Amino acid sequence: MPDNTAIRPGIAIRNLVLHYGVHEVLRGISLDIADAEFVCLLGPSGCGKTTLLNAIAGFIFPTAGGIAVNGHEVRGPGAERGVVFQEYALFPWFTVEQNVQYGPRLAGVDRKALNAISDHYLELVGLSDFKRHYPNQLSGGQRQRVAIARALAAKPEILLLDEPFGALDAMTRESLQDELVRIWEAERRTCVFVTHSIGEAVFLAETIIVMQAQPGRIRAIIRNDAPRPRARTSDSYFSMYRKVDEALRDRT
Repeated sequence: MPDNTAIRPGIAIRNLVLHYGVHEVLRGISLDIADAEFVCLLGPSGCGKTTLLNAIAGFIFPTAGGIAVNGHEVRGPGAERGVVFQEYALFPWFTVEQNVQYGPRLAGVDRKALNAISDHYLELVGLSDFKRHYPNQLSGGQRQRVAIARALAAKPEILLLDEPFGALDAMTRESLQDELVRIWEAERRTCVFVTHSIGEAVFLAETIIVMQAQPGRIRAIIRNDAPRPRARTSDSYFSMYRKVDEALRDRT
């Protein structure tokens, strides 16, 4: 993780409080996420992980406190933040290629450049041979690859991912975790990834934010020192797994 004393954080969250009506969902969240850092928000259901991600995305607004991206207060969604949802959220009437080109097309990119962009990102996610397919012709894992390619094609500085592999089988999930790490290492975007899986967080993240519920708040910030490339059967992986598991279970 870059030295935050020398580099301004890409995402700065200060004393964030968020209510839904009278229900306090988040309390006192303060967090710095550096440029190009891979962070996982980890915790049980109801701890506010997705709410925090949606606040960073600008979909919802804090009751108190604030969020800044690159020094600018978040006042709504922005092109510098791309979002990948668990439900794929692809346009079924568009081909794979057209889905990936959607954001750049809205930005006014010309046809030749659009083709180059979609070709690049479909190659990056291993779907070059499927660009003329429609989403209903793809497996769940392939659809999520398209969703990631579409988010990346808009060239966001920050990629926000809300349990994108949660609905997939274990083998496909691990395969896409491998792919996401490879993409992150190639593209070096800031990634904020929501998960309730300790193993997923340990495999993916440089920093793991352990959250607790009622209301949602940060229990621990853990630097993941397991070396890359990470093996899911290595001693360093299991050592970090145990450390994160202990933080989740700590009730002090």
